[in-house]
Amino acid sequence: MELVYGIKDRPPFKQNIVFALQQIIAIMAATLLVPILVSAAGLYCDPAAALFGAGAGTVVYLLFTRFKSPVFLGSSFTFLGALCAVATQNYGYWGLIIGVVFAALVYVIIGVVIKFVGSKWIHKLLPPVIIGPILAIIGLSLSGTAGSWTMANGGSDYNILAVLIGLFTFFMIVFASIKGKKTAKLIPFIIGIGAGFGVALFFTAFSYAAPNGSNAQNALRIIDFTPIVDCFKPIRFQSFLDYPKFTIIKAIEDSVNGVHRNLDGTAVGNIALLFIPIAVVELAQHISDHKNISNIVGKDILTDPGLHNTLFGDGVGSAVGAFFGGCANTTYGESIGCVALTRNASTSTILIASIGCMLISFFSPFVAIINMLPKCVIGGACIALYGFIAVSGLNMLREVDLNDHKNLYPVAAILVIGIGGITLDFGKNDLTGGPAVQITALAVALIVGVLINIFTHYVSKKKKLAEGEDGDVTEETESAVEENPFMDEAAADLHPDIDTQE
Repeated sequence: MELVYGIKDRPPFKQNIVFALQQIIAIMAATLLVPILVSAAGLYCDPAAALFGAGAGTVVYLLFTRFKSPVFLGSSFTFLGALCAVATQNYGYWGLIIGVVFAALVYVIIGVVIKFVGSKWIHKLLPPVIIGPILAIIGLSLSGTAGSWTMANGGSDYNILAVLIGLFTFFMIVFASIKGKKTAKLIPFIIGIGAGFGVALFFTAFSYAAPNGSNAQNALRIIDFTPIVDCFKPIRFQSFLDYPKFTIIKAIEDSVNGVHRNLDGTAVGNIALLFIPIAVVELAQHISDHKNISNIVGKDILTDPGLHNTLFGDGVGSAVGAFFGGCANTTYGESIGCVALTRNASTSTILIASIGCMLISFFSPFVAIINMLPKCVIGGACIALYGFIAVSGLNMLREVDLNDHKNLYPVAAILVIGIGGITLDFGKNDLTGGPAVQITALAVALIVGVLINIFTHYVSKKKKLAEGEDGDVTEETESAVEENPFMDEAAADLHPDIDTQE
């Protein structure tokens, strides 16, 4: 892909502000939605604080990656189940922070291993035949959110007008990206969302002429002005400037007041079981995202600045985000999609967006306006963003021979388990009636895919090595395979005529 601005390029300042605003809009809805959903589970997380945490976490990520990776970190939906479990089991704000720190430690420990041992083993464990379908599943699993937002505008009732506005928003993004002039091609999301908001405002104005409580009024009222009304009613200093309610401060307050359950060894162990398996899944998403952005910028980010540095940045950045906003952070596909569609990979844009999020979190009207954006408009934009993630994963499979059953079965398992929603549930949560610990469908898909891939390639490679040209099995070859079935170098040394590239 031909970039307009590369990683180290710095667009003109005024233009860069617009690019950064586009990044903020792309990540804003999901970043704010996660703390809202955790709050609905019974533990209030301030969306403004989560926004500040996302910005701070991204700055940490940029520092660890030496400003060589143009990706924004935002609130992770993958950890949503674990975050809600902490809320329902009354572990409080310390539970949120401790859980995310456990997940961050997984990243940091793996990063340390990679730094000293190298990353070949993880690339063998997670080759394109695994990463491709996992990335596709991530995009497809998010598509449900885009669909529900577009069809019901964030509510529960189907609204055909919301669908049309969402599709109009998507069309305008496509039009600006393909047919627009140079500037328009760089800001298609701002154009699309702005156009969608304008149409939504037009129909919302007519809703006030319809009878109160009628079906016509409900269908036409696409925009809910409640956030902006609440911000200025009554007008006070906090209507313009207000500090985010940081999680670490609320955790300290709860400790002093004894509000939430004490965290004994059993509770901490349960929190670890909630977060650590999900961190392993996030590792696959982390690698997928960075392979994706590497393809976009034409530079292998997993080599320079290196996978260990991206893991350090993501892990520590996530922990920093939790200290401020209570939510785990992750590299955002929306941000990567924005880079791809605008062809602006400048890390200076990401830095400005990060600082902007931190500043905006103190500015009450802006947060209110973002919360006021119709979900159907955001859903229309997400059709492009989430679709790009899914297609990027499928694109990785181009280099995989799916006629070979060794590759077909891992891909099939990942797609069916991930889309089918097969989970592993353990125990029962007396408060919610759900499982005490749940390994998500994405995690199960990854685990099964990796195991099937190892099994099929191990059996195939053992058969190749154990059969010489005359078909005889030698002690040397059998022993080598038993001791080290994944080392292609060992196989090549024993039988240089065998093609060991799977």
